Amino acid sequence: MGFFDSLLWPIKVAVAWIMVRAHDVLTWLGMDPAGGWTWLLSIVALVVVIRILLIPLFVRQIKASRGMQLVQPEIQKLQKKYKGKTDPASRQAQQQEMMAIYKEAGTSPFASCLPILAQMPIFFALFRVLASLEAVATGTYARDSIGPLTQDLAAQAESSEIFGASLSSTFLGSDDLAVKFVTAALIIIMSATTLFTQRQLTMKNMPQSALDNPMARQQRMLMYILPLVFAFSGVNFPIGVLVYWSTSNLWSMGQQWFVIRNSPAPGSEAEKAYKDRQARKAKRRGKTLEDDGAAAPGEAGTDTLTIGTSGQRQQPKRNSPRSKRAGGRPAAVSAAGAGEQESEPEPVAEPAPSPSSKSTKPKK
Repeated sequence: MGFFDSLLWPIKVAVAWIMVRAHDVLTWLGMDPAGGWTWLLSIVALVVVIRILLIPLFVRQIKASRGMQLVQPEIQKLQKKYKGKTDPASRQAQQQEMMAIYKEAGTSPFASCLPILAQMPIFFALFRVLASLEAVATGTYARDSIGPLTQDLAAQAESSEIFGASLSSTFLGSDDLAVKFVTAALIIIMSATTLFTQRQLTMKNMPQSALDNPMARQQRMLMYILPLVFAFSGVNFPIGVLVYWSTSNLWSMGQQWFVIRNSPAPGSEAEKAYKDRQARKAKRRGKTLEDDGAAAPGEAGTDTLTIGTSGQRQQPKRNSPRSKRAGGRPAAVSAAGAGEQESEPEPVAEPAPSPSSKSTKPKK
């Protein structure tokens, strides 16, 4: 066992433990313990567990990516301010002001890469677990097992097949047409989901003003370069690793869609669609939506109708000068018709004198 395997050993044991426990549950549910789909679903369960643990980092990534795009106009102004200034003092001042902009926006370039960076050790650990299945199954591995992945379980996983291809097979490492077909299909799925996920984040959830800057153009380039990188490097990945990465991309795509749908960036295409949905929902309930989620203030000298939580019109009221002079209640303002008319104040009845209040004449 080399230095790389020794470095990844704790993560390899954790990966093997999750896979074996998921395999035990699937076997208990009646699936074939040596079946390829049982072990494939064990890898899918590994993805689900890891991605649930990474949800806080994913939320930070969404916010950081949104913030990085929104602060680009300020970054451009800062670059113009220090354009042509190459002395150390100017560079340091530019860097400090740039970090202040990021801090005020609550974002940083590093935060947008957190989920990918956090998954890389797990990705490599799974790669090494699958690559070591044959050695563990034949007893030639440096250790007796990889955590709970014993020799018998490793032999089951090594012999299991999906459409005629084992989970540890690679595109370049096998001449079997079934292996090449399965790996090629998974590479296409992995590259396509990577492209769609990046496009959904950078194009749909960003305002138009944030899309016309150098950083946005770089991200659009990466959006098309990354799938090509995965396509060329995927021919060296075992099928199990391709299953892991494709499933992880599908999870990211769905999770990202949910976040963007319910919390879109201001001014983006997703926000426009969100407001349209809210307006349609309010219309079905007999309500109207204002831009800020509340009734818009009326013009000067006029009263504004508001919509209550019950969906019925609530008539505004104002005090009439005549009603104040008469000492009566404020007159109700009717919104019916083209204009507003004030109702006449109700006459106030004089109280009847009580018997006790009658005056008595003094006796002469």
